[in-house]
Amino acid sequence: MLVTPPTYHSITEAQMMPRLIRLGPNLYGAVFTLMKLLPATYILRHADQRGELGRDTVIVETTSGTFGLALAMQAALMRRELILVSDPAIDDNLHRRLVDLGAKVEICLEPADVGGFQEARLRRLAEVRAGLPDTFCPEQYTNPDNPRSYGVVAEQLVRTLGRVDCVVGPVGSGGSMCGTVRGLREHTPQTVALGVDTHHSVLFGQPDGPRPLRGLGNSLWPANLDHSVFDEVHWCTAAEAYLMTRRLHARHALFQGPTSGAAYLAARWWSERHPDETCVVLLPDEGYRYQATVYDDAWLDENGYRLDRAGEPEGPVTVGSPAEVHDRWTRMPWGRRGYADIPGAVDRPTHTHSERTLT
Repeated sequence: MLVTPPTYHSITEAQMMPRLIRLGPNLYGAVFTLMKLLPATYILRHADQRGELGRDTVIVETTSGTFGLALAMQAALMRRELILVSDPAIDDNLHRRLVDLGAKVEICLEPADVGGFQEARLRRLAEVRAGLPDTFCPEQYTNPDNPRSYGVVAEQLVRTLGRVDCVVGPVGSGGSMCGTVRGLREHTPQTVALGVDTHHSVLFGQPDGPRPLRGLGNSLWPANLDHSVFDEVHWCTAAEAYLMTRRLHARHALFQGPTSGAAYLAARWWSERHPDETCVVLLPDEGYRYQATVYDDAWLDENGYRLDRAGEPEGPVTVGSPAEVHDRWTRMPWGRRGYADIPGAVDRPTHTHSERTLT
């Protein structure tokens, strides 16, 4: 019997939900074309419904990645002016696409002494807003509509898989993992949440530092990150994430970005050790932005990220404190504790993502 495919009103609506793909006997990938379309579309639509977007309101945001692309796509469909504040980490292809979608992109060339480029971007964002009569900032790091938007993903997983015993995903703003897990725990309170971070990110207790692995981790604390959601935290290096990104492509023909590789590394390990439990891994976006880097063997060799000759990591080093994290894949039982209850975590950052305090 032929099935008539659904008709969507827009490309953002068509691409915001993941496809569920089986990656192992008990492992499923929630595969997104562009995960950030979900919160970006949700935030802008609800702001419009609440009357927060007037006729001349300018949408402004700070981003160096896919949230900016998602905003630009939705703003173009809504015929809204958009200003994005970014930094040199934004890649040329993404920059060109943002401009082609009609967004104005401002680049902060120097990092702040504390908080790095993210703090510098926040300060410039405040200046931009102060110079305009009417603006709306989606504030992905602080807006509760970000995690709230992922309730539909939890509903999809429950409807399709029934019980979900574990969810694994990268953590940046905190929205996708916290929102999805909260939704699932309304049905199964025992659902395990395994967050994937990278070294030198402040999110789970490490001091801030350089992070070659982009798309997860943070230099500032997002208000949407609820530490008590997480049962485990895994820290993954760039080389390990890049290797597993390529493995995901070679084995499953899934052409995803490196945050997906990092999450897949931890999810496959967990699922193999819990063969009778269902595990879902969030795979955030496709790999087209990384064809000249992660998918280029010469680039991997040149930058010292080529691990495939040494084989895949056998498993994480398990530690009891963020202060003990090794310079390789490391795991820590978090135990749904608040940040203040974690031994060895650096002092809670005094600088957090809060655009409201800067405007």
